[in-house]
Amino acid sequence: MSRILNVAIVGCGIGRSHIVEGYLPNADKFRVVALCDLNPERLDAIGDEFGIQRRTANFDDLLTMDDVDVIDVCTPPGAHLSMVLAALRAGKHVVCEKPLVGSLRDVDLVMAEEKRSRGKLMPVFQYRFGDGIEQAKKIIDAGIAGKPYVGTVETMWRREADYYAVPWRGKWKTELGGVLMGHAIHPHDIFTYLMGDIARMFGRVATRVNDIEVEDCISASLEMTSGALASFTATLGSVDEITRIRLQFENVTFESDHAPYNPGKELWKILPRNDAVKAEIDRLLENWVPVPSRFQTQMARFHDAINGLGPLPVTSADSRRALELVTAFYHSSTTHTEVVLPLGPEHPLYESWVPAAFR
Repeated sequence: MSRILNVAIVGCGIGRSHIVEGYLPNADKFRVVALCDLNPERLDAIGDEFGIQRRTANFDDLLTMDDVDVIDVCTPPGAHLSMVLAALRAGKHVVCEKPLVGSLRDVDLVMAEEKRSRGKLMPVFQYRFGDGIEQAKKIIDAGIAGKPYVGTVETMWRREADYYAVPWRGKWKTELGGVLMGHAIHPHDIFTYLMGDIARMFGRVATRVNDIEVEDCISASLEMTSGALASFTATLGSVDEITRIRLQFENVTFESDHAPYNPGKELWKILPRNDAVKAEIDRLLENWVPVPSRFQTQMARFHDAINGLGPLPVTSADSRRALELVTAFYHSSTTHTEVVLPLGPEHPLYESWVPAAFR
């Protein structure tokens, strides 16, 4: 029987969701033993709510706690790089919220450190998990869906002045980007998780909804390495809120549930081209075991990976693919040119996509 791993959480905002959705439902796998936050009121409120006695405002304190196995980084994005590197160097396992870091150079630094560390790193892409998306993935991986044709991703959310009242939001230096980085990054990850790598893209970003430094509207046209075509659209100015992912393959059409913040949970619309395809899908899914959504399954599979019982459910390579798309998006929008992927150290935005005036 594998042992319970002790977790320290840095950042008690989204960190609370990790506790409620990820660690408490996996109480046989994890125990949160320490909290770190610069806000003493929030630190004490979360500590009292969940009975966590060890509390500190100093991240370095966590690195010296010998009984802490996992450090879960839930801070604003600008702090991720230094914390992830320090935790890996201390030999800890690391969970880190999206975006993992703020440039391709930084993700390559993290990946190099990860190879030297005895700890495992898992970036957070919790939207990947749940019955809907996992059934689609299973059908695609089984070869039943056939050749991919086209796909669309619509991330239509709403963020207003109260959201940006939090001082680090809407600013290049601390948030590292807008809707592309903090919001649509999830549905875009789902898309590449199911449809594979991007070969080339043309994108545009704009700030049209809020008085902020970063973008809140985007659109793009993409060609996948498979030859499939795709379009991405996102805004933070929608009246209602939906996330819609629609994929057309040779033999199957998939459409996600439209829940904005959990599109993987409910069963997706699966439309087989004919009765023969339907029979194949029915056989594949006949003994389906329900998959809890979001953090619950991601954290459970992380525990399995640490114990050698399965692969990491999300990897640093997955984060690099997401950040590569972000880099290409900003470069394409600025230069009005198509960008060919993958991107390496020779790319002009490899070290940072943040405009020079805001670094």
